[in-house]
Amino acid sequence: MTIELVSTSKANAPVVVHPLVERLCAITGAPLLTAADYDAWASQPGRALVVFTEDPVQFRETLDVAVIVPELAQAFAGAFRVGVLLQAAGRTVSTRYGFRRWPALVMLADGQYVGAIDGLRDWQEYIDDIGRLLQAPPTRAPSVGIAVTSTDAGGHCH
Repeated sequence: MTIELVSTSKANAPVVVHPLVERLCAITGAPLLTAADYDAWASQPGRALVVFTEDPVQFRETLDVAVIVPELAQAFAGAFRVGVLLQAAGRTVSTRYGFRRWPALVMLADGQYVGAIDGLRDWQEYIDDIGRLLQAPPTRAPSVGIAVTSTDAGGHCH
């Protein structure tokens, strides 16, 4: 099975999907999401685990997470649906969630942010964190720490 997304970047070159990411999608039924269709998918009712991938050459942990996520889906059978964002779409959508390391998993509840697991973790940490996120209520996503300045000479916020 070969999955390709058509990139809207340079010359509409096809985006090549690594076989382990294809396997993740096949096992979990996860769609490969674009930035354009992300909101419609994310806003569906129930819990959702969003997998933010990156270039597996630069971020080797991406392939580890591609193997781990199907195991998590099996360990928590039926507790959440899975969606995958490839590099370009992931970079676009990630600004909403404030995580700092790639790859990352973001848990949503009815389209609202619940929490994130970024970088690679030990198996028991994934189990504990997913269990906690499945019970947690939605919350405000953390800030990415971008400074906000005013063009007003008075410097007051109202």
